[in-house]
Amino acid sequence: MPYYFDFDSPSHVLRVRFEGIVTDAEVREYYAAAAKHVDRLEAKTIIVDFHGTTSAADVSPETMRQLAKLRPTIPNPDVPRVIVPPSPSVFGLARMFESYGESTRPNLHVVATQREAYAIVGLESADFKPIDNDPDAKPGS
Repeated sequence: MPYYFDFDSPSHVLRVRFEGIVTDAEVREYYAAAAKHVDRLEAKTIIVDFHGTTSAADVSPETMRQLAKLRPTIPNPDVPRVIVPPSPSVFGLARMFESYGESTRPNLHVVATQREAYAIVGLESADFKPIDNDPDAKPGS
């Protein structure tokens, strides 16, 4: 699984970090899990960081269009959410997602650095703690 969730409890910021090769199936899987984590943790915002990826060539524009048409992981359109892509190809996919989802995610930002992401969601510092990737897992399992 090329993604890992962590959470900053005081600020209620959920972050996902992608690593390695990312595929359509994994992006879809992440999206479903993220929505459950947001609900379970009462996350106020989300940062999606792709800086650990080595390739996203297997993620199609069609997947980005389909995901953008789904219910946002955080339903409130006023909540800032951020995508941090490392390369022009991932930047293009992120901007595509942003464009197709503009009506339901008007406060989605695509930025170059984690620092910019923190500024947008109002974090001066954070203490992210890893959480189980499976949002249906029981504590301690």
